[in-house]
Amino acid sequence: MRLIWNYLIKYRLAVAAALFLTLVELGVELIQPLLIAKIIDEGIMAEDTGVVLTWGGIMLFLSLIAFAAGIINSFYAAHASQNTGFDLRTDLYKRIQTFSFKNFQQFPTSSLLTRITNDIQQLQNTIFMSLRIMLRAPLLVAGSVIMALFVNWQLAMVLVAAVPLLIAVLLIIMRTAGRLFKQVQARVDKVNNVVQENLTAIRLIKSFTRRPYESGRFHDASEDLQHKTVRTMRIVEVSMPLILLVMNGCIMAVLWFGTTSINTGAVTVGEVVAIINYITRMTGALSIFSMIIIIFSRAKASAERVSDVLGTEEDMKQETAEAPLFRGDITYENVSFHYPQKKEKVLENIDFHVRAGERIAILGATGSGKTSMFQLLPRLYDAGSGSVKIDGLSVEQFTWKSLRSQIGYVPQEAMLFTGSIKENLRWGKEKASKSEMIDVLRDAQIYDTVAELPDGLDTRIGQRGVNLSGGQKQRISIARALIRRPRILLLDDSTSALDVKTEKRLLQALTKYRCTTLMITQKMSTTMEADRILLLDEGKLIAEGTHEELLTSSPLYKAIYESQFGEEGGDYA
Repeated sequence: MRLIWNYLIKYRLAVAAALFLTLVELGVELIQPLLIAKIIDEGIMAEDTGVVLTWGGIMLFLSLIAFAAGIINSFYAAHASQNTGFDLRTDLYKRIQTFSFKNFQQFPTSSLLTRITNDIQQLQNTIFMSLRIMLRAPLLVAGSVIMALFVNWQLAMVLVAAVPLLIAVLLIIMRTAGRLFKQVQARVDKVNNVVQENLTAIRLIKSFTRRPYESGRFHDASEDLQHKTVRTMRIVEVSMPLILLVMNGCIMAVLWFGTTSINTGAVTVGEVVAIINYITRMTGALSIFSMIIIIFSRAKASAERVSDVLGTEEDMKQETAEAPLFRGDITYENVSFHYPQKKEKVLENIDFHVRAGERIAILGATGSGKTSMFQLLPRLYDAGSGSVKIDGLSVEQFTWKSLRSQIGYVPQEAMLFTGSIKENLRWGKEKASKSEMIDVLRDAQIYDTVAELPDGLDTRIGQRGVNLSGGQKQRISIARALIRRPRILLLDDSTSALDVKTEKRLLQALTKYRCTTLMITQKMSTTMEADRILLLDEGKLIAEGTHEELLTSSPLYKAIYESQFGEEGGDYA
């Protein structure tokens, strides 16, 4: 729980005010039984109405003070908890943004969502409840024992014997519950994962009529969460009957010995009533302990999960050097690469050079390492061995921002964000003008479509571009990359949904951009528009050259060509 304190200390004035007001409430609550005893012994038993009215008025005044302290306490507790939750959530989000792909493999997306929402909410609630109620409960128990000893130490020895035993049992239950609630949160991750996959792939589920199967997956995950939660709550709820049994036993003991002592004159009626009052207050406070156990156990589990993310070390270190304005010359020198936690290489001894301004097509079967090779250039991963260079300088020596701001990257899966077309384009250039947007949309062969939409550039795009076709999403993604006027343009199979004529116009429009272009493709029509072609197979660069050169020198390239155009090739040869 050190994590909470490290964030909460920033709001120490609000915490101090909340704690002070808690003590005011507590003081009033602890002094009231003494005043009741005084009213009984000096007022009711002595039939003195003045004493009853005087001390009754004092009790009413103190109650009003406690009421005001409680309201103000809630304000300061909410201020401290909400701001601490905001800070935690912000830092957690920032930390996730710095993760490399290797770090993301440690935490599934569903788990990160749970940690940044549910776990932070647990910690936030714990802070509020601690400052408002939970700290008051143990203080009330301790204070009641002390005040009971002050009233009559012989009768109070019943509490001195019972309370430590109860606290020891409650601590054991809390420790067990903490471990179990961590398992509960893991089950929440699993439920979130199933829901996320279902919502993301809803079209596929409907197309393959897999709703019964997916409903079964969700039922199993939800049932597992239910069983684990019920088992945990059963253990926690054992505390409540135990508390009531022991404290009711204490009341019976005090009444038994108190009656005997009243008859002998050793104890007054007011003292017995006062101690019974302290016991009932303690019972109420101890009954809150079951809630405290649940909240603190969950908070402990949540704090550990949040700390795991905040304490994760980056596997890629960012350098401090700012990248110069690139010409776009690219070199891969004997580059090999394997993904984290996997031993087999996806790239092996890749060696090639691309001159600034060249257009290079990269061809190869699925799994040949094309996308992996792309991801090394903007440092989404670092090469296992060898060197990736731009203009003769290793990409690993620059800050990520200065490196990536000069690279336009269009991933294999066109990803658009909820918002307008204009907002999506401004991902590429934050302060892009309307004329710049129109230019890149024209070059991406999508402007006519956008212009026909009712709201034009202000047309809202659904989550992940759900209201657009595959080709439309691809072209808007390309426009988003072009608007930053990149020195290097990476197109990862980004024209797969375009027809040949549209693709040809797009590639022609790209010639006006002064950038080096690398295109992953499976379409022979695209490779024929490139200056040179790189042919990959099983992670190795097996051929390099122009279309005509590879037709004569590479059997694999020729086989791919003939599979798409036939042996004669027609007008494409």
